[in-house]
Amino acid sequence: MEEIYLDNSATTKVYPEAAEKAFQMMTRYYGNPSSLHSKGLEAEHQLTAARKIIASSMNALPEEIYFTSGGTEGNNTAVFGAVNALKKRGNRIVTTAIEHSSVMEAMQKLEKDGFEVIYLSPDINGKIRIDDVRSAVTKDTILVSIMAVNNELGSIQPIEKVHRIIENAKSPALFHVDAVQAFMKMPLVPKKYGIDLMTVSGHKIHAPKGVGALYIRKGVRILPLHSGGLQEKGIRPGTEPVPAACAMGVAVDMLSADHERHDIILSLNSYCREKLSEISEVVFNSDNDALPYIINISIPGFRSETLLHYLAEKNIFVSSGSACAKGHKSHVLASVGLDGDRIDSALRISFSEDITKENIDYLILCLKNAVSSLARSK
Repeated sequence: MEEIYLDNSATTKVYPEAAEKAFQMMTRYYGNPSSLHSKGLEAEHQLTAARKIIASSMNALPEEIYFTSGGTEGNNTAVFGAVNALKKRGNRIVTTAIEHSSVMEAMQKLEKDGFEVIYLSPDINGKIRIDDVRSAVTKDTILVSIMAVNNELGSIQPIEKVHRIIENAKSPALFHVDAVQAFMKMPLVPKKYGIDLMTVSGHKIHAPKGVGALYIRKGVRILPLHSGGLQEKGIRPGTEPVPAACAMGVAVDMLSADHERHDIILSLNSYCREKLSEISEVVFNSDNDALPYIINISIPGFRSETLLHYLAEKNIFVSSGSACAKGHKSHVLASVGLDGDRIDSALRISFSEDITKENIDYLILCLKNAVSSLARSK
């Protein structure tokens, strides 16, 4: 039976070309890029080429790209690095109530350390109100951290307006954006939006797990999380994940050249919404203008876990929320005001370009069968 993988916001299948590049780096260009001999220089050349590709994809300079192990390390490096660099200039941090756990838990730790953290609540569609940002940012604010796209709802945040608010408040704040779900899925040029720090991840864009990148605007100073070497200019010391980083470069290059992908995803999203609407029990949690790669729904009366297992038996793979939540109740859905029944029955469907309308038809058929055959939860 064909696998129908609809959990691409959790992770993606690695492109064969990216996997081949990683293999090549492990077996041919296997030198340490910090070594001064020819094998090291070969590896450094390959790593530099990947850095240039990723920089080009966001209209940045190669020296503004720092390789990390992924989104969580990138977010932690940005948040703690910015706060530690600016803590003498203020005590206030502004973020949202719907951030990824790698930002939320970092903020909770900073609260325990005595910082004032303002968590902005979203509207019912999962969007932060720009007036709330304006009210929250003061001259004592040292960091504003707002994700570009929410990982559960796909809601697109108004990040293009934040930099001007920071300027008008005469705040020293650095502006950090978690762009893990947005990278290569929507236009995102950090310089255009006045972004100082931006986090991206490889395994959300058909590259291997264990690699990501942090954009740090030229001239911005943050303090590193770790000590132990001069790699990545000391911001992320330790030998770089060269095979995964070079594979990420290949994936980004392929996505940059694929001009039909966005239209394919838009068509799949529209078709899936139309077919889901045939099931009277389905309630949409994602707004119509959410990023088309994600549709979040609820089927009240049927627990997410039950539906997940039912669909998995049919070789269909979706999610009940963020993979990092490990099954815990969604703080995102609670923040937008959904009741317990909606939250407990939520499913996230997330697309890649290899999904077909026939795959969606089968998903709908299985959901209809689930609603008619499974016992409702009490």
